[in-house]
Amino acid sequence: MSATGRDTGHVVVIGAGIAGLAAAHRLLQRGARVTVLEAADRVGGKLLPGEIAGVRVDLGAESMLARRPEAVTLARETGLADRLQPPATAAASIWTRGALRPMPAGHIMGVPGTASALAGVLSEEGLARIERDAELPRTEVGEDVAVGEYVAARLGREVVDRLVEPLLGGVYAGDAYRISMRSAVPQLFQVARTHDSLLEGVRELQAAAAAAPRTGPVFLGIEGGMGRLPLAVAQSVRARGGEILTGTPVTELRRQDHSSWRVVAGDRVLRADAVILAVPAPAAADLLHAESPGAAAELRTVEYASMALITLAYRRADVTLPPGSGFLVPPVDGRTVKASTFASQKWGWLADEDPDVVVLRTSVGRYGETEILEREDAELVEVSRHDLREATGLDAVPLETRVTRWTDGLPQYPVGHHARVARIHEHIGKLPGLAVCGAVYDGVGIPACIASAYAAVDRIGGVLPEGQDPTGTPVRGSQGEAGE
Repeated sequence: MSATGRDTGHVVVIGAGIAGLAAAHRLLQRGARVTVLEAADRVGGKLLPGEIAGVRVDLGAESMLARRPEAVTLARETGLADRLQPPATAAASIWTRGALRPMPAGHIMGVPGTASALAGVLSEEGLARIERDAELPRTEVGEDVAVGEYVAARLGREVVDRLVEPLLGGVYAGDAYRISMRSAVPQLFQVARTHDSLLEGVRELQAAAAAAPRTGPVFLGIEGGMGRLPLAVAQSVRARGGEILTGTPVTELRRQDHSSWRVVAGDRVLRADAVILAVPAPAAADLLHAESPGAAAELRTVEYASMALITLAYRRADVTLPPGSGFLVPPVDGRTVKASTFASQKWGWLADEDPDVVVLRTSVGRYGETEILEREDAELVEVSRHDLREATGLDAVPLETRVTRWTDGLPQYPVGHHARVARIHEHIGKLPGLAVCGAVYDGVGIPACIASAYAAVDRIGGVLPEGQDPTGTPVRGSQGEAGE
């Protein structure tokens, strides 16, 4: 009950990844009672803290976009303000055409404003093909188009294969020739809809950005690792009276009457005024099949990419690395490793943990690749060491290694993803007191997942008390007044 003696509404959040925890945190700010149910034995989802050779590391995502406010604000709200750190270096490389080459500047997700911006990465033929953009007729994109398909049509395949593909792959572990431009790179989609020339449109975007420059870093990490964020949010949720139960898979979700939901988790049966589903698409589909078969059917069409992170620790005396934060690898070059992060060079806090230890990590696995992930951990370590040796000359024996597998870790955003998400929300919107959020819907990055959680809270606003939350944001009583 609230201080006024009125029931504040009980919300069950299913899933304790960063989206579910952010939803719980926002709900508690708005006065709801909250229970979070998580099938795994820990919170955090893809944000996983770990340790190697006595040094704290991230075994999942290691940074967050700072140009969006949601993640940075949540970190500050949960006591991590003094732990936020920008990368010590943001200079990265592309390992392509047999050499480590500086990451070009002056592009938007690999798409340049001028051909000269990609000099050194592309061949002379590839640079010449870019220049043809101004001569080509308009390329129609309709309601959506694959990033790779459109960019290749305008600028040639080499731009996609050498730069767009590895950059997008670092976010989605996907295939640029399948990934939706509308969902993954919306600013380029708008350019495609309004400009005949892609280069001209990108130059306009760059000019607008230069006219209103943003200060501060593009990305931020957290001292001790991004894995600290979900732990801090969970601690804040519990401190505010929220309940978080791990090792508690939900097996049934049913509409009980016109005003409540029945949630079954093991031997527990909970009554909820509202439910927020913050779980991957297959789990959401399983729970929704009875009450929203349409949403469940859409969710079952979502595909995922699997990947593995290989973390390696070395004696500093044994290691000489190129400068910078690491490198990306275009699939077209036929390497096994798709990226490497020189973690101890990228993050000052990590270098301070033990000055005598250097930590690197590599990633393997893209959409459609299964063979590589079926190999033993020792094999993944060896292929990582092989590619590191080829790229950087590093031939030392690691002090310790760790392999972290993320099976079905990244949802794919193919052409039409935006429309699919709209259909899911339409189906869900027919069931009062139900909302969904997470990486499946409107972005796989940490800030996007948190924004998705806040939108879900807004959608089930009818169960929340009238008035304001502690930040002064009005809390409305009608469901669905605030969208995404």
